[in-house]
Amino acid sequence: MAAPRVQLEAMEAEGISGRREDSGVEVVLPPYPAAPAPLCPHGPTLLFVRANQGKEETRRFYACSACRDRKDCGFFQWEDEKVSGPRLAAREAHNRRCQPPLSRKQCVERSCQFLVDLLSTLGFRRVLCVGTPRLHELIRMNASGDKKSNIKSLLLDIDFRYSQFYMEDSFCHYNMFNHHFFDGKAALEVCRAFLQEDKGEGVIMVTDPPFGGLVEPLAVTFKKLIAIWKEGQNQDPLDDSHKELPIFWIFPYFFESRICQFFPSFCMLDYQVDYDNHILYKHGKTGRKQSPVRIFTNIPPNKIILPAEEGYRFCPLCQRYVSLENQHCEHCNSCTSKDGRKWNHCFLCRKCVKPSWIHCSICNHCAVPDHSCEGPKDGCFICGELDHKRTSCPNISKSKRANKAVSKQKQRKGNKMKMETTKGTSMNHTSVTRQKKRRERAHQYLCS
Repeated sequence: MAAPRVQLEAMEAEGISGRREDSGVEVVLPPYPAAPAPLCPHGPTLLFVRANQGKEETRRFYACSACRDRKDCGFFQWEDEKVSGPRLAAREAHNRRCQPPLSRKQCVERSCQFLVDLLSTLGFRRVLCVGTPRLHELIRMNASGDKKSNIKSLLLDIDFRYSQFYMEDSFCHYNMFNHHFFDGKAALEVCRAFLQEDKGEGVIMVTDPPFGGLVEPLAVTFKKLIAIWKEGQNQDPLDDSHKELPIFWIFPYFFESRICQFFPSFCMLDYQVDYDNHILYKHGKTGRKQSPVRIFTNIPPNKIILPAEEGYRFCPLCQRYVSLENQHCEHCNSCTSKDGRKWNHCFLCRKCVKPSWIHCSICNHCAVPDHSCEGPKDGCFICGELDHKRTSCPNISKSKRANKAVSKQKQRKGNKMKMETTKGTSMNHTSVTRQKKRRERAHQYLCS
């Protein structure tokens, strides 16, 4: 396990390599004594000694090899210390608890391999990987491995370092938030040829944007990629009546309404996407019990089979696979859960809500128990109406004129204060000059 980036930067700034001169601590390099080094959650520890200048070495001790801060790993043991059996057993149990809950192979099979198998089952032959480098690499490995998969992929990613590993026909340096190809028209033509191959048949776009990104620019970019795909089918890029480019958009479930606003044909699958390298969106002690990340797609959900061994079942009423905890509500006539828990039906709200929510008589809708009834509401920030957003407000021109008038008033006030300050400074300078001249004349008079 590598040291955190903050620690690396601090070490680089201090000019520290293998010697801790700042604290008088030195590492004792192998070979060690006959007894093997004890283990911490980060593997075998290193032997250290604290040596004061001009004095003999003091008692030696074992500490973590990866973490310099005791807050990150508090392992400490004197070299000659005798560790009791119960303490050693507790240490081994602690080391096991700190390990990832899944092996590397299991992690690949649970996030990436599931997608590859699903894409193969659905009959896709080409995958446009927009911000999904791990999926791209796994597809390439399967194509050259024992399975000999016939799926090929093209990676579009903002990290330029992938250009060191992939050729031009398999990677394009790309920004998905503004549809910008850094290598210009040549890279755009690579993407165009990939999408339009076989007249656009057998291709799917899989994208995994950063969760902090805005939905609006992403939707605009994806529609531009869809328009490129439609060109190969002699379709009007503005015509949505024909078949669509199949898409898997991986994003948190609470963006469902925003995504469906731009892509009405999309639906959200119940499959929980895990990230073994993300502190929040993974299973285990440091992650969430249920991952909030889902797959949004325009592929009919009844064609997508979710693995039963991971806790999914087929609902014959909804005609789609859902998690075991997602129970069908006879009042809503749907499996209503969004976050993997069983939701409860509120008859006052006439819909299912999260199990932790209660109905508020003041707000007249369900919310968390400690919510604020005076909290912000959805709608327009200009006029306060709830049936539209700020960008489509009919009073936006009035608001712009009012803001412009306020800006001009502030500008005039600022200019006036600046002029007064300049005038005052000029007058002070003039008075000082006059006083100086009077003192000089008085001095000349006294000396004459």
